Parts: sequence; structure tokens; C-alpha cells
Amino acid sequence: MPLLGIDIGTGGSRALVIDDAGSVLASATEEHADFASPETGWAEQSPDDWWRASRLAVGTALDAASCAASDVRGVGLSGQMHGAVLLDAADSVVRPALLWCDQRTQAECDWLTETIGRRRLIELTSNPALTGFTLPKLLWVRTHEPKLWERVRSVLLPKDYVRFRLSGERATDMADASGTLLLDVAHRRWSSEMLDATGVDSSMLPTLHEGPDITGRLSADAAAEIGLAAGTPVVAGGGDQSAGAVGMGIIRPGAVSATIGTSGVVFAATDVPALDPEGRIHTFCHAVPGRWHVMGVTQAAGLSLRWFRDRFGAGDDGRDPYDRLADEAAAAPAGSDGVLWAPYLMGERTPHVDANARAALVGLAAAHGRAHVIRAILEGVAFSLRDSFTILDAMDVPVTEIRLGGGGARSPLWRQVQADVYHHQVTTLAAEEGAAYGAALLAGVGTGVWATVDEACDAAVAIADRIDPNVADAAVLDRHYARYRALYPAITQVLNS
Repeated sequence: MPLLGIDIGTGGSRALVIDDAGSVLASATEEHADFASPETGWAEQSPDDWWRASRLAVGTALDAASCAASDVRGVGLSGQMHGAVLLDAADSVVRPALLWCDQRTQAECDWLTETIGRRRLIELTSNPALTGFTLPKLLWVRTHEPKLWERVRSVLLPKDYVRFRLSGERATDMADASGTLLLDVAHRRWSSEMLDATGVDSSMLPTLHEGPDITGRLSADAAAEIGLAAGTPVVAGGGDQSAGAVGMGIIRPGAVSATIGTSGVVFAATDVPALDPEGRIHTFCHAVPGRWHVMGVTQAAGLSLRWFRDRFGAGDDGRDPYDRLADEAAAAPAGSDGVLWAPYLMGERTPHVDANARAALVGLAAAHGRAHVIRAILEGVAFSLRDSFTILDAMDVPVTEIRLGGGGARSPLWRQVQADVYHHQVTTLAAEEGAAYGAALLAGVGTGVWATVDEACDAAVAIADRIDPNVADAAVLDRHYARYRALYPAITQVLNS
């Protein structure tokens, strides 16, 4: 019987159908119609638009897979992390959801750090207070929109709002909950000390589950709306990064993924909650029961290339615009003849934890052209991800294999750039289907297709290609990485002078 994975992304909702061997039968994506930035650094969406897009994507995917509603064995969920969906006593949405990339909460983060203490925050939640996390968003609404806050009775993460619409259950998974700053990550439970310190009522929070747990079943009304059978099991799933890691087989120590989407993520599975005392890298629960992961994040990874495309164009010859940009970049040599890109378009998480960081293009001369700038963007994003590998090495987190995902895995040039920058062989997968695929695998474990997540990944995930570093180019990029590391303090000094 087929399994369904649903991923609530930033730009759209994706539905993916797999069979009980893990083969993809069909997928579909419906773009979100709603994205608002009422002020600089703000990012909001309508949760009801996620439900609309999910219904359409599921219907299209089921039609393409020739699946009847009763065929689907189970549904797994994934989605963008850190968002804040606020519901009132009638289960109506109180205000547009604040998204992961919303940067308005620096004052709330400062308050948390001053009140609780940076070291104590890391002890309690395994992470520092960051503007993207959910708790600072709740505090912002409480402070700046008190009349709306008075109406709030429950808080959900983005994918869990879709779960609520499917089953009526207010539930989440350990991995997604890790990004709220309210979870005791080491012990996999809500932190009573964080709740007490911030005055957030525990009754507002969803119940906690491991990734493969069944959290509820489709209601009759939801089944009629979305085209599935009433009673279909809905599995907890995982936040987009952990579900995506399951889909890539990053479930045991040693295997690490480097995924370039809108943001860029270096993700390593661990058997224990490994901590960076400086809080530069996240420590979260994995969607795999009893495991954790560490994760470094570049805020504007693929977004850097999209920014260039949107501002300066990519031509129009009928091909994918990113393929055209990569072809242009290939005309420039490794190191981009000295041009460097600092990808801080949306502030930065790893390693700087600075919402006010800003991007810079450095080293331009009259002889440089578009090719140098585009290649510098590819290299700058890889340099930023290398910062995370540097921290993993300092934490003694093993890196025996690097698997590439997202747009950075589809471009041959970007694959080679990453191998050269990381000084490590990188691999690509036979089928890299993102977080929706991991959510579908978790649904399979929850409904008994596979006994464990390990078994599911061993059966379904396969390596397609291996790319070794080019020794000469890697040496050039090593020197440029040292120059890149000097950019952030120089930019910060200029902006603060």
C-alpha cells in the first residue's frame, strides 16, 4: 500500500507518494500564495494557505500515482521549522504565522539571554536564544500585540497546523519541537524551567512524539477535503531538516549531509546530545527515536543565487535559470580570480549568530565579469557551510561521508566546488526527494512497513555518484577560505563604525 509524505515548505507545499519499497510513485508541489514582509526583517504567512496548498498537492500526487483514497497506508508530515501558529479558543488563527526567517525578535532574545543566562539556556535547551526560534516570537506577540496574545490558547508549528486540520490533534515531533527553545533536548520533554521563566502556559503546547509515532487519524471532514480515507493514520514525522536527513539516510554517526536550499544546512546524526558551548551550532533531537543531531545553518545559501538571478537576470533560452547561471560560473577559475562573497543577506546563524550581519561582494576589479561574481557566490556559500564542518571537527563529531542535497547537489559545478572546499569526497543520491520523502519513510515505520527507521533507510536510500576533490583547486580554495574568514569581522567593524 502507498505511503504519503507532505512537506510544508516556505515557498510551497509538496506531496509525495512512495510504495512499500521506497520507490517514488508521484509527487506534486503547490506554491503558497501568501508571503508578507510588513517591515524589514519580518516574514509572515497564512496557515490556511498551507492547508489549501496541501490539499491541492495531495490531490495532484494521488492522481498521478493512480492511487485511490483507501490505498494510502499512512501520512507523514514535515515542514519549515521555528514558525509560530497561534490559535484561539475556537481554533481560529489569531494572526499570520511568524516564520523561521523572521528577524524581529532580537530584543526578546536579548531579554532571554540576560534573564536566564546564555550558558543556562544552552544547558536547558541545548541552544542559545536566536531570532528565528519560536519562543522569542511568542514573547514578541505578547509584548507588542497584547490584545491578540490574550486570545491565544494553543501554539503550533507550521506542519502541525496541517496535522491539526487533518486529524484535530495538537501534536508535534521531538525534532521540530527542538527548534522552539522550549524543549529540554537532552531529555526529550518540554522544559518546565523555560516555561516558568517565560510565563508560557504548558497547556498551549502540543503533545510530544517520536518521529514514527502515530499521532492521530484523518477525520471524516478532512478526508473529504483532501481526498483520503477517514481513519488513515497520521504519523508525527519531523521538522524539514530531520525529515530530509531521514530521506538521505543521515541517521547514524559518521554520515553528514550538506543541503543547499533557500538556507544551507550541515547535518550530522549523533547518539548523544553533543553540545557546542558557544552555541554556534544547533543541537536538536532527531526524528529517529533515541538519537540527536547537530546542525549548522547558513541563512542565505540558495537564496544568494536566487537574489542574483532576481536582481541581475539569468537569460532565457528555455533552460532552468540556475543551470544557465552555473554554466556562466564555469567560465571563471577556482577562487573566482580573488572575488569573495559573504552570504549574509538574512543575517547569519552559524558560526556568527548575528541577525544584523550583512552580505558583501569583495575584491572586484575592472577585469571581473558576471562569471566571477556567480562563481564567487557558489564558493562563498560553500565556505559558509565549511564553517560548520570546522565546528564539528572541534566537537569531535565524526565525518566519514558527506551527502549532498538540494540545489547544491543538482549542479555539477556546485558539487565539485563543495568537494574542493570541504576537502572531502562528496556523494549524491539515486533519488534525493527532500523532506517529503523522509516523512513518507517515517509513515512507513509508523504503520509497520519497516520495523525501524534504520531498516527503512537501508532499504530505500542508495548512493548514485561520488565526487572527489580536485587537489589543485582545493589548495586555491583553501587560501581563499582563510581570506573569507576575515570578511565577517571586517564587515561588522565597517557597519558599526
